[in-house]
Amino acid sequence: MKYLKYIFVSYLMTGLLLSCDVLDYEPEDYFGSSNFWDNEAQVDGFMIGIHKNLRDINEYIYLLGEARGGTLRTGSGTQGVSYDYSSPIKDNNFTYYNTGVSNWAKFYPKILNVNEFIYEVENNCEFLDTGTRNYYLGQAYGVRAYLYFHLYRTFGGVPLIKAPKVMNGVTNAEDLYEGQATAKQTLDFIKEDISKSETAFGDNETVNLNKGMWSKAATIVLKGEVYLWSAKVTTDDQSPASGDITTARNALSRLVGKYRLLDDYKDVFAYENKGNDEVIMALRFMDGEASNWIYNFTYTDADFLNKFYGVNGQLITADTLKLNNQGKQRHEWKEGFFRSYDDMDMRKREIFLDYYDENGNYSGTVLRKCLGTINAATSKRVFSDDYVVYRYADVLLMMAEIANMEGGDVASFLNQVRKRAYGDNYDESVHGYTNGTFEKNELAILHERDKEFVWEGKRWYDIRRMWDAGYKPLVFSSEANYDTSEPVIKESESYKLLWPIDVETLNKDPKLKNNPGYTK
Repeated sequence: MKYLKYIFVSYLMTGLLLSCDVLDYEPEDYFGSSNFWDNEAQVDGFMIGIHKNLRDINEYIYLLGEARGGTLRTGSGTQGVSYDYSSPIKDNNFTYYNTGVSNWAKFYPKILNVNEFIYEVENNCEFLDTGTRNYYLGQAYGVRAYLYFHLYRTFGGVPLIKAPKVMNGVTNAEDLYEGQATAKQTLDFIKEDISKSETAFGDNETVNLNKGMWSKAATIVLKGEVYLWSAKVTTDDQSPASGDITTARNALSRLVGKYRLLDDYKDVFAYENKGNDEVIMALRFMDGEASNWIYNFTYTDADFLNKFYGVNGQLITADTLKLNNQGKQRHEWKEGFFRSYDDMDMRKREIFLDYYDENGNYSGTVLRKCLGTINAATSKRVFSDDYVVYRYADVLLMMAEIANMEGGDVASFLNQVRKRAYGDNYDESVHGYTNGTFEKNELAILHERDKEFVWEGKRWYDIRRMWDAGYKPLVFSSEANYDTSEPVIKESESYKLLWPIDVETLNKDPKLKNNPGYTK
């Protein structure tokens, strides 16, 4: 409730006077400098608002980072409900007129808010002491780099809005036009922001709101992820740099041993266990404040009860997950992906509730991960588990990927995650991984990431970044897909590695051009 209060105060102060308008290049909340930026409470409230904005795009984080990745069903499900975003996102059927998302997935108003914060804190706010000022700037530069990194991986080179033009009096649309920077310029800018964040934090490792706010540790994970991407992925004029893999390793190795894997996978996401020892950064949701959208991965009683059978062969007659008719299955993972889990892997049924027809034939799964809590007063389920951005399992598996690039020991990192997954059932000789060829290692890491990070917005980025034996992205490999012998994207359609820009956005700014391959 304290977090809700801070957000309310922040938004009350900023006034909510404007929404995004021309070119989507102005911040969501407009306020005059004459009545703001007068004290530290206002600065802190604005930073809370930045994180509220970040939380608001959690669905886009999933859509951009996972939905295209080949693990999700399309069309209509066994429950008779049509899936959301089936086309063009989940089936990668993008065209000039069918882009799946518009207005840069609503990222730019969030970026403009961060720009205003950076400008004011760097140039005004004399009431802040040096340490406090730098801590806030460490957060702001880290969040901006994180937002731009999503845009970069999605669209390639994007408009680099570095200063608060609108807030400084620029209101003419022509003066707001901003064509795309090159891919290299965009990635270089992200790296610069990461460096500024790390420098500003210095030795300050403070983590606020129980890991619901950006911290130095979050910047370090982001640095490792960005430089790992930079070391492997070619985008237009941006080519991999050999030194970047070392930078990624040096960053992530600083976190090895500072966090730990919880003993039970489900405890990582438990409502009563927010900010636990595995979590590094999360988007905060709370009962009475805000809910996530996990209900779209579940069921409604009428579509589910008395129609399907459990793994035990018994008819499902009760609301097993206590959803109280608040769910609907708009998203579902593929059968082949579900079956890729070993039955002794605890994640299999801590993540999914699988159901069958009367003859025992597989029908589908609903998600039971991140279902939140039951409100004591209303007895209603509240879908308010945090959306985890970074956690220690991600650090370990990125370290495994780096080790594979460097010809090192993949198994030492990979098996830590597997050991937790199997718990007391873990047998090193059966469930442990032994180093193999580069491609074997890369696929083993990918499939472990698949099982570990369901709904966490990682899968599409993983198959874009990771390689086959010929050092081509696994997005072109059938070995990285499920329920089909086809790759997620054919090499002949490699232009689909980048999303198209929607027509409305293109029409607003004459300096913009669509990504190659998307013609009328």
